[in-house]
Amino acid sequence: MAYEPILTRNVGKPEVLTVAGYRAAGGYAALAKAVGMEPGEVTEEVKTSGLRGRGGAGFPAGLKWGFIPRTDKPKYLVCNADESEPGTFKDRVLMENDPHQLIEGCAICCYAVGANTCYIYIRGEYVEPADILERAIRDAYEAGVLGDNMLGSGFKLDMRIHRGAGAYICGEETGMLESLEGRRGQPRVKPPFPAVVGAFGCPTVINNVETLCNVPHIIERGGDWFRAIGTDERNTGPKLYCVSGHVARPGVYEFPIGATLDDVLGSAGGMLEGRQLKAFIPGGASAPILAAEHRGVPMDFDSMAGVGSMLGSAAVIVMDDTTCLVRSVSRLAKFFQHESCGQCTPCREGTNWAAMVLARLEAGQGTTADRELILRMTNNMSGTALCPLADAAVGPLRSLASSFPDEIEAHLGGDGCPYPVRRYFSGEAG
Repeated sequence: MAYEPILTRNVGKPEVLTVAGYRAAGGYAALAKAVGMEPGEVTEEVKTSGLRGRGGAGFPAGLKWGFIPRTDKPKYLVCNADESEPGTFKDRVLMENDPHQLIEGCAICCYAVGANTCYIYIRGEYVEPADILERAIRDAYEAGVLGDNMLGSGFKLDMRIHRGAGAYICGEETGMLESLEGRRGQPRVKPPFPAVVGAFGCPTVINNVETLCNVPHIIERGGDWFRAIGTDERNTGPKLYCVSGHVARPGVYEFPIGATLDDVLGSAGGMLEGRQLKAFIPGGASAPILAAEHRGVPMDFDSMAGVGSMLGSAAVIVMDDTTCLVRSVSRLAKFFQHESCGQCTPCREGTNWAAMVLARLEAGQGTTADRELILRMTNNMSGTALCPLADAAVGPLRSLASSFPDEIEAHLGGDGCPYPVRRYFSGEAG
């Protein structure tokens, strides 16, 4: 697939880590253009682009900006860099290789909504990306990009890094706000929504790293240009796909949104050891698993929903024909059990029971009633908690029981899992 990289165009160019190098590559031209526009015009351009949030939910970014009320209260932008979804590492690539692209996107958003303070809430384990961003922010202050007079526009913007402490739940926007304010990271009751009552009780925009990195390109080249990329008017622009699992070259690959699994596998060198595809997860650990027959479906928000999964964070986890899906889902269930904050009973108890039932199945101690039990658990967990973590845990569970019942059957009446454990070291099975 012939395609001009947009978000990753500066990857592998260390000179762009400085303001001077980034400007030489065309950086901050979009910010200069934006401050010459009315703030409302900037928001309208983002609305025209059709940009949808790249963090998982896919909510239109321009519409979210438009929810910020006109009030004398301070306004904030919180950039969600708490990239904790298993299989997801696209934001890390952007922050490590092109930090000023993110700073520029944040600055444009702040100007559009009238926010004078931006927090970048970054995953605690991301030590190197955080250090790179800290240096880039200091550089931006020294160059007059940030501070009391952003690019001579008279607009004041302060930007700060806030490091998390390794809690998946803080990727949820209100859990993130609680953590940012110094409290335990637990989701809030909504409404009120962050756009009205967010950080420190004030109107707040919360956007993902990749979402904000799209903004400078939209302002520089126009919303209509951005809208022309992708599958349709609801799925527009470039998209980063994180590819892991049984592929020859795991990594981050950029395509127009709507690339198929076959497109992605082509860039990732195909299946590891030439084995056959069994299943794949298109959108991170919380996305329902799809069978190989869906490898030609466009991986965009609506097409993935149409086949019973979701694009999510576009973390594509590829599984070959040696994979035990019960073992794989059991591992994901343990993750969600560990990361549940415990605030909501259906999530706290449901993730625990899911982990126990799948561990029992994998050990050869399952019963014929387990498939129905799994489906009942997913029904009890869906839509019954304050945040989407319970629903995230349901995704792989329900798809295992609904789409791969033969995998459960294969674990019954025998000595346990029929699939041997395969370990890979330096690309070799052993």
